[in-house]
Amino acid sequence: MDTKISAEGVNVFYGEAHALKNVSMQFMRNEVTALIGPSGCGKSTFLRCLNRMNDVIPDCRVEGKIMMGDVDINDSRLDVVRLREKVGMVFQKPNPFPKSIYDNVAYGPSIHGLARTQADMDRIVEESLQKAGLLEEVKDRLNQPGTGLSGGQQQRLCIARAIAVSPDVILMDEPCSALDPIATARIEELIEELRKNYTIIIVTHSMQQAARVSQQTAFFHLGDLVEVGKTDDLFVKPQQQKTQDYITGRFG
Repeated sequence: MDTKISAEGVNVFYGEAHALKNVSMQFMRNEVTALIGPSGCGKSTFLRCLNRMNDVIPDCRVEGKIMMGDVDINDSRLDVVRLREKVGMVFQKPNPFPKSIYDNVAYGPSIHGLARTQADMDRIVEESLQKAGLLEEVKDRLNQPGTGLSGGQQQRLCIARAIAVSPDVILMDEPCSALDPIATARIEELIEELRKNYTIIIVTHSMQQAARVSQQTAFFHLGDLVEVGKTDDLFVKPQQQKTQDYITGRFG
């Protein structure tokens, strides 16, 4: 298997609080990895390490190595803007910009100079909406505000916006927690489709969702990575008692 990102000895501190303790794991190309665990266990903190979103949090210190290819993304000389172009992020609550549907998707490509002509930009916007499973629903109203879409459509618009800059990796922080079951099912189908072209890492509070969408699952508890492995194995025959207790509902 082809490793896309590998984390080695990652520790995160918020001031004196040790939020993530010595986490090492690998993410494979074209796989979905689910990060599960109770609230406050460090899964979102770890996700934010992968595109340096923790940089914006005062008093936050990240130690350890996170390699993407032969680049350590924690290298202080690294251009963080370029990193976030390669590692896109979809948040818990859909957060379209207060712009048209078209401009939401065109925003990243225009900042990064990815389109030479208007025809280039039209193609990028159309392809991104198509990949996000949204084009058919919005093609006649691309100039209307993205904020006018339903919650599920807004989340797919945010996914289109993330993939418009051709990232290698897509991070998703509980992308369905604000959505109804039908919209959630659409996003899950989309994740399965997107992994053909991207490496996807998803934080989810739903173990059922982790079981449905991921090939690898990592279980976090109180800042520790307790167990990581193939999703089927982890849910059927976990190696650690703590994992067993969590997935059978004894705590959480």
